[in-house]
Amino acid sequence: MKLTHLIGASAIAVTAMAGSGMASTTVCLITKTDTNPFFVKMKEGATAKAEELGMTLKAYAGKVDGDNETQVQAIETCIADGAKGILLTASDTASIVPSVKQARDAGLLVIALDTPLDPTDAADATFATDNFLAGELIGKWAAATLGADAANARIAMLDIAISQPTVGVLRDQGFLQGFGIDLGDPNKWGDETDPRIVGNDVTAGNEEGGRRAMENLLAKDSSINVVYTINEPAAAGAYEALKAIGRENDVLIVSVDGGCPGVQNVKDGVIGATSQQYPLLMASLGVEAVKKWADTGEKPETTPGKDFFDTGVALVTDSPVAGVDSIDTAEGAALCWG
Repeated sequence: MKLTHLIGASAIAVTAMAGSGMASTTVCLITKTDTNPFFVKMKEGATAKAEELGMTLKAYAGKVDGDNETQVQAIETCIADGAKGILLTASDTASIVPSVKQARDAGLLVIALDTPLDPTDAADATFATDNFLAGELIGKWAAATLGADAANARIAMLDIAISQPTVGVLRDQGFLQGFGIDLGDPNKWGDETDPRIVGNDVTAGNEEGGRRAMENLLAKDSSINVVYTINEPAAAGAYEALKAIGRENDVLIVSVDGGCPGVQNVKDGVIGATSQQYPLLMASLGVEAVKKWADTGEKPETTPGKDFFDTGVALVTDSPVAGVDSIDTAEGAALCWG
């Protein structure tokens, strides 16, 4: 394994040759960070599949979630290196589009992983969880769990970033629809008029951000009893803020990810339910698609009825409700990552 440093970016190149002296197809993986367990597992999947197929994988990551500049630099490096394809989880789904166009114009196949670009067809394909469905599942579960009390809920919305990347919008809007709240513009969050929504705050998808956002919304309304979180690290932070004021046992927290720490938090009662996604599968399928593109020129197909390839989602909870399919934490733990 060779570690190289670029301006503003780090890259790990894993080379797996099909045979001595043979040139291999290069695929780049560009993630939002290299510390989030979701992206760590994504890199594991890409690395294993590249080794299996005799490809060279070059992996890059932003310094923090939201670091668009480093991702732009990584795309430029992949083009210069003669890569055949790029697998990308974009930090800024709109701002990255000109760089993606540059890569596609240079003949690279660009596949968005997990986070659709804005617009979606700016990439050649998207391999992702149905993030709207992931949000909808936890919204339906929360509403059914509250029963008649759902009509008087006080909801905190803990999103990812002010730039509203598509993955955050889809999960947020899916949750609200699942809970039974009318959407405004479904392509953005924060314009809903339902009085049950206390407000939105952003977390950067990490525990400290979740704690801070939860504190901000509690200062606005201390009677919050439902918390939607963009991911499980943000949920863990929200729980700590609630615990600090003695309200950890009377607030329902829901989330999305399905990482092993998150599934354990469901088991421990920190999170009521989470929607599990499968990053290793996304990445391994992406590498396969780049190999096929390099060999045959054939692009990936979408799941029938959708504008992306759906890699699956499952609701994980130990408190199932009628009408919402789910798996328990034992099954979730067998499928988790991180």
